[in-house]
Amino acid sequence: MLRILLLALFLATTSLLAQTTATTSIPTPFVGTIRHFEQFPSAFLPARNVDVWLPTGYEEQSKAGKKYAVLYMHDGQMLFDTTITWNKQEWRVDETISALLGAGKIRDCIVVGMWNTGKTRHLDYFPKKVFDSFPQTMRDSLFPGIGSVRSDAYLKSIVEELKPFIDSTFATLKGRNNTFVAGSSMGGLISMYALCQYPSVFGGAACLSTHWVGNIQFKNTVIPRAFDRYLQENLPKPRSKGFTHKIYFDFGTKTLDSLYKPHQIMVDGTMRKRGYTGKNWITREFPGEDHSEKAWAKRLALPLTFLLKKGK
Repeated sequence: MLRILLLALFLATTSLLAQTTATTSIPTPFVGTIRHFEQFPSAFLPARNVDVWLPTGYEEQSKAGKKYAVLYMHDGQMLFDTTITWNKQEWRVDETISALLGAGKIRDCIVVGMWNTGKTRHLDYFPKKVFDSFPQTMRDSLFPGIGSVRSDAYLKSIVEELKPFIDSTFATLKGRNNTFVAGSSMGGLISMYALCQYPSVFGGAACLSTHWVGNIQFKNTVIPRAFDRYLQENLPKPRSKGFTHKIYFDFGTKTLDSLYKPHQIMVDGTMRKRGYTGKNWITREFPGEDHSEKAWAKRLALPLTFLLKKGK
C-alpha cells in the first residue's frame, strides 16, 4: 500500500512539473478578450508571457470612465484555454468571472495571468524567506541542479514592473483594496507570500490547494512548520486603519491534496491567533477533489466572490 501511495505521489508531482512546459500558443477565451504580451521583460528575472483578460464590454466601458479591480494569477497559461494546456484542463477563469459579473456578485475586474517559465517554476514560487531559514544542507537538497530560489525577485518584478505597466495600460483601480493575487499548489504558496511581503499592494490572496509540504521528498513537518512560523511573524494585521486584508485557503482530499489537511489545520490555528475571522479569512475542505485545474475550476467562484464582493 505504501509503495502504491508513493507511486501516486510521484505521478502527481510529475504532472505538476509537466504543467510548467511552456507553449507559444496564445489562449482564446470563451468569454471576453485577451491581450497577450509575449516575453514581458524584467530586470529581476527571465522574461515571461503575460495574458490580460478583459471582460465583455471593457473597451466601451473603460472609454466611458469605468475602472476595474485587478486579479493577478500565477501559472497564467493554465487559466483560459484547454487547447494550449499540457493536460487539456483550465481554470475556466473567463467563464466563472463572467457568470459572477452577470449575477452582480462581484465588482468589475480584469485578470493578469503570469505564465510560469518551465522547470524553474518552483524557484519563482517557493517563498525565499522561508527557504533561507533552512540549514544549508537542506537548502542544497530541495531543488538540486535547478538554481537558486528567486521568489523575492519574482514578486519584485510583479510589484515594480508588471503592476505599473498594467495600471498605465488598462483602466484599473490601483489601490490595495482592488488588487488581489491568486494561485494553486506552489501558486498558493507564492500568493500567501505576496500578501505578507506586500500588504500595502495586495488586499487579498486566494490560495487553492496550498502546497504546504513544499517538496514531497521530505517526509516530515519541517517545511510546513517553517511556513507556519513565517505566517506567525509576517501575516498582515486583519484590520488596519479601517482596511481589511482577506485570505482564502482550501484543499481537496485526493492525490497531492491528501497531504495538506494537517498542515492547513496548523495554519488555521495561526490565523485565529492573529485575529482573522470569517469576515476576512476562509478555509474550505473539498472531499473527493484532487489536485487539478478541473477541481480548482469547480470551486473558483467561492474565492472570487470572497475577494471581489461588491462594496468590500
